[in-house]
Amino acid sequence: MWSVVVALPVVQVEFGASRGAASLAFTMVMVGFGLGGVATGKIMDRYGIVTAIGIGIGAMGLGYIGIGYATALWQVIALHLLIGLGSSATFGPLMTEASHWFDRYRGLAVTIAASGNYVGGAIWPPVFNWGIQSFGWRPTHIVVGIFAAIAMTIATTVLRSQMGNEARHTHVDAPAPRIDLRLGNNALTAILGIASVACCVAMAMPQVHIVAYCGDLGYGAARGAEMLSLMLGFGIISRIGSGFLADRIGGLRTLLIGSIAQGTALMLFLFFDSLSSLFVISALFGLFQGGIVPSYAIIIRESMPAHEAGTRVGIVILASVVGMSFGGWISGVIFDTTGSYAAAFLNGTVWNAINILIVVALLLRARGRLMLAPRMSRPAL
Repeated sequence: MWSVVVALPVVQVEFGASRGAASLAFTMVMVGFGLGGVATGKIMDRYGIVTAIGIGIGAMGLGYIGIGYATALWQVIALHLLIGLGSSATFGPLMTEASHWFDRYRGLAVTIAASGNYVGGAIWPPVFNWGIQSFGWRPTHIVVGIFAAIAMTIATTVLRSQMGNEARHTHVDAPAPRIDLRLGNNALTAILGIASVACCVAMAMPQVHIVAYCGDLGYGAARGAEMLSLMLGFGIISRIGSGFLADRIGGLRTLLIGSIAQGTALMLFLFFDSLSSLFVISALFGLFQGGIVPSYAIIIRESMPAHEAGTRVGIVILASVVGMSFGGWISGVIFDTTGSYAAAFLNGTVWNAINILIVVALLLRARGRLMLAPRMSRPAL
């Protein structure tokens, strides 16, 4: 998912395009990631995780290799849709599959699966940049496409061997829902989708604009990039930690804690703007927000039937992509209108408050946790 950011400047120069036109490649990655999460989630519910990831492998490999042979910018932009689709198969569907295999440590399993997204964001950009500088952007895309396809195929083969007959996919012995929110599945999915949009509008403000914000303050873009890396790094800790927490207090309460903490960090951005304080707040923001999105997968698994989980997690992840996209855009619009990021941070805080209100309302509707499902017979991965 992150390679497009690294390749953007050289692709722009190669085709003599504007920065806005070249940036459409990132938009297509996000569109593919969002819509692909719903599609691969549905496939996972019906045919299993191996099939879903297999489709993702094919899409990602074709996307990268195709970009290496692209002769026009529109081809590069369109092929990034396949990269987004390929990435989606190992996020929402993989989180959902992990939730089926574990009961006692379900939250931890889900957040470990979700952490691969952030780990990839820490590892791939420098490797990809080295490839571009050493061999050019076309050969780098082709090699990465081949490598990713082979590595993911090996990993999926190992996963399938551990699953044994479960590769045919059945949820007969998957843990039953634990909580009753007294809402239909469609209504609950819609509410969680709205909550996901709200929290991700808030989440996008620092992640999308921290580099530009540091530039405006006179600290330089390099410092902003370091803060972004700090956010993603602490986000890994947050995701794993939120899994431990969810196993003890449930997904809804974990989401509430994460949302309140994220709102607190956003408020700190309003009052402190020294270089040292921004580094500290960026670390806190990453530490607070990393576990929010995986919490939705845990909530769905705790309150809905297993055979629908992949599709519904995909829908909520799509909503989070919409929130991130809208949040990044509206923050820029607010800055253009006011000449300051203060109103943009305040806007994010308001959206975050909407998320908190929704989660509190759901908690008030809950009739409490049901009895834990019987211990599963599936082998532990």
